[in-house]
Amino acid sequence: MASEQSQPQSAELPSDASVPKVVVSRISLYLRELQRLEAAGRATISSGQLGTLLGFSDAQVRKDLGFFGQFGYPGVGYRCEELIRAMRDILGTNQAWPVVMVGVGNLGQALLGYRGFGRQNFSIEAAFDADPAKIGQVVQGVRIQPLSELAATVREQGIRLGMIVVPANRAQEAADALIAAGVEGVVNFAPVTLTLPPGVQQVAVDLAIELEQLSFAVTSRLSRMIPSATESATVSDASLPG
Repeated sequence: MASEQSQPQSAELPSDASVPKVVVSRISLYLRELQRLEAAGRATISSGQLGTLLGFSDAQVRKDLGFFGQFGYPGVGYRCEELIRAMRDILGTNQAWPVVMVGVGNLGQALLGYRGFGRQNFSIEAAFDADPAKIGQVVQGVRIQPLSELAATVREQGIRLGMIVVPANRAQEAADALIAAGVEGVVNFAPVTLTLPPGVQQVAVDLAIELEQLSFAVTSRLSRMIPSATESATVSDASLPG
């Protein structure tokens, strides 16, 4: 329990290239759970307790946090408030992040209404669509603008993050427009791989792929539980009297 037996130490954050993406994903999970615990009145937690809540080992929790420094106290574990603050520093959510969205169909409108963004310091400040019938409409307090205003809006509001919520055949065009406007990172909800220049970060969210992963896990579990015909025959033969 090395990280729980020393005073928290501030350290220079490692480059994104040196930290596996799966570790960053787990940091987000730890943060959500810590925020829930703090809201429920919890002040401290150990790596074992945090790991158990999320299905990880205490060693995994300590190893993940070890990429970024030492955060624990001897005999106490982690102080939730301090660890939440440290994780916000790690993830960059210790500041407000305005976001621009391209594509305001059914999914885009649902995302505009999602309150979870605000809890992590993200806010969709501008939304754009190519459909003239949607221009000027206000959805969840955000006015839908024409794409011709994208570059000026991004520049004036200092927006660095974008969301692509358009059909697959329009996604690359939307990405090109965002990058030309000065956006540095995009979340792509379209089921297509984007070609982006070096230095522009992207995260792909394909719900169909997530369902495929889930169906694989369920199918694999069932196949382990149900013996094959050969195995069944072997078991039956073995159970016959000699």
